[in-house]
Amino acid sequence: MRLFGQFDQNLTALESVVPVSIRIDGNHLVLHGEKASVELAQRVFRRMLDAAADGATLTPDDVALAARDAIEHTEGVALPLTLLQAQRGREIRPKTRGQREFVKTIEAHALTFGIGPAGTGKTFLAVVMAVRALRDRKVARVVLSRPAVEAGEKLGFLPGDYKEKVDPYLRPLYDALSELLDDAVIARYIERGIIEVAPLAYMRGRTLSDAFVILDEAQNATRDQLKMFLTRLGHNSKMVVNGDITQIDLPRGAICGLLEVSRLFSKLDDVGIVYLSETDCVRHSLVSRIIRAYSEFAENPG
Repeated sequence: MRLFGQFDQNLTALESVVPVSIRIDGNHLVLHGEKASVELAQRVFRRMLDAAADGATLTPDDVALAARDAIEHTEGVALPLTLLQAQRGREIRPKTRGQREFVKTIEAHALTFGIGPAGTGKTFLAVVMAVRALRDRKVARVVLSRPAVEAGEKLGFLPGDYKEKVDPYLRPLYDALSELLDDAVIARYIERGIIEVAPLAYMRGRTLSDAFVILDEAQNATRDQLKMFLTRLGHNSKMVVNGDITQIDLPRGAICGLLEVSRLFSKLDDVGIVYLSETDCVRHSLVSRIIRAYSEFAENPG
């Protein structure tokens, strides 16, 4: 099951990328096709076998990504590594090439910008990397933040005090955490300050040392707000800033800080910028087509 997947879906995924036919004959796997294709499929399958032998449970996404890599990079076949064991034993791994680049960039840089449309896993993978760093004792705390900017609604019309008003904006961060940690553990970590979830406005005047810091929905941070947030970075800390520049909800006249990232930081050491696209979308397949439709309409509204 770890190797072939349910109903041999992993073999079907390999066939969908590499032009071969695969059948199982006892304890043998038989590959049919052109010599070059068979050799390529054999290399991918050997890597699959090694990963399964090491305890990994492979998915069709893993296999398809490895096969595409094998086509483009003849020197080796890469299978995504498990980042974390989530609740109920689910293995968390990047599912697309863009997601894998995002994860590697986070590992290699103190500051990473993840820019791309909804559904590409920016928030979830950033939180996964934060929880992983906390688990491995690379940081002492995790700080998660988002701007409390209205997307068509007004905060003043929402019921409750300020905390109750901004909690809906922070809910996606709580949701990502709950995928990875038990609710009781999250509550205990928040009570002890090991995990902090707060609006962007709460970051002013602080120095965030020995921490993994995430700013989500950064397209709704102004130039001054983004500068304020980035300059909170302290010693032994890592920072990830995510956003979708096609969904800016700032009031008219406000300058989106995320639009200036490439021009400001592309040549700085220890800063990585990753652009994800609709091909990295891991929600319903229709979502990537919706994103593409909006993108094409923006380019040619006529």
